[in-house]
Formats: sequence, C-alpha cells, structure tokens
Amino acid sequence: MPAKKFHSAHRTGWLRAAVLGANDGIISTASLLLGMAAARASHANTLVAGVASLVAGATAMAAGEYVSVSSLADAEQADLALERDSLAADREAEERELAAIYIERGLESRLAEEVARQLMAGNALGAHARDELGFSEVLRPRPLQAALASAASFAAGASVPLLTAILVAMHAFVVVLAGTSLLLLSMLGGLAAYLGGAVVWRGALRVLLWGALALGLTAGVGGIFGATL
Repeated sequence: MPAKKFHSAHRTGWLRAAVLGANDGIISTASLLLGMAAARASHANTLVAGVASLVAGATAMAAGEYVSVSSLADAEQADLALERDSLAADREAEERELAAIYIERGLESRLAEEVARQLMAGNALGAHARDELGFSEVLRPRPLQAALASAASFAAGASVPLLTAILVAMHAFVVVLAGTSLLLLSMLGGLAAYLGGAVVWRGALRVLLWGALALGLTAGVGGIFGATL
C-alpha cells in the first residue's frame, strides 16, 4: 500500500496570513520599541508605544486581510456568475470548451468528449470552475478566517517584544530585545518554510535579514532624533 502523501496547498490561505501577521507583529513592534529606546524615551512612554503598536497593528492587519481576500472572493463569484450564464445560454458550446481543455491536457478527443459529457451531467458549474477557471475548494478565499488569523498572529508576535520591554531593565533592553526578536524571526521563517514544504534555512535567513534591516534602520532613526531633541 503506497504511503499517504501530505500536501501543503490546503495551508496556503491561513498560513500566509498567520506568517505575515506574526512577522509584522515582531518586526514593527520591536522596531518601534528600539527606536523609542534609542531616542532615550522613558520606560513608561516606551510601553505605551508598544501597546499602541500591538492594538493598531492587529486591527490594521485584520482589516487589510479582510478587504484583500474579500476582493478575491468577489472576483471569484463574478467569474462563477458569468460561467453560470454561459451554461444557461449555450450548454453544448460549454461542453465543447471543456472537452477542448482536456484534449489540450493530453486526452484523446473521444475520451475528452466523454469525460466532459459526464462531468457536465454531474456538476457542470463545478467542472468549469475547476478546469476552466482554476478554482479549488482547498484554495477558496476565506476573508474572515484570513482576518482573524492575521490579527491573532500579529498580536502574538507583537506581545513578545512588548513583554521584553516590561520584564527587561532599560540598560539591557536594546540588546535583549534585538537578540530575542531576531531569534524569533528566524524561527518563524524556518517554521513557515517547513509547513509550506520549502527549504527551512532559506526561509529563516530571508526573514532574519529583513528583520535585522528594519531593526537597524529604526534604531538609527531613533538615535538621530534622540540626539537632536
């Protein structure tokens, strides 16, 4: 009996939103806190900025994901409506179109026509949605799921640098926060690559590099303004 295969396609929707949210939560909040510390802000002001970053960022990520994925869902529904109208107007032409798709994929014409006929008899719209439009139930846009996953993951990511700001003394804050954030970013990138079936070290490295760039730039800006104000 062949071994069961585990594909990654079913994770695409929520994985993208979750990884993007957590990544943004860590980078944006840690960068803001580092900038505040470099500008010599008080501990209380730094904490307020961190909390504001968590709340605003989670809300913005949820809204952005919901609007973006809703637009994809709307476009998919519009295409389905157009296909439904085409089936009602000329079913035979749609059947020939479906058969032509199967011929292009390698089936003999007689077999392609038979496959198209049987699929059209069962679920004509579903057959055209899958084979003509490329839609899939696994990859169907889910706006609310994407929004919730994005908001929750952003809040989870942002909570780590925020907790660091609460627990670590200011004299060691910058070093601990930068090290913790970069470590978590590399782990997140590696985990996302693993879940998506990609190379783990490559995923970890690219997130680490972008995170280090963001932290460094923000700390530099904070240091400049802290020296001039």
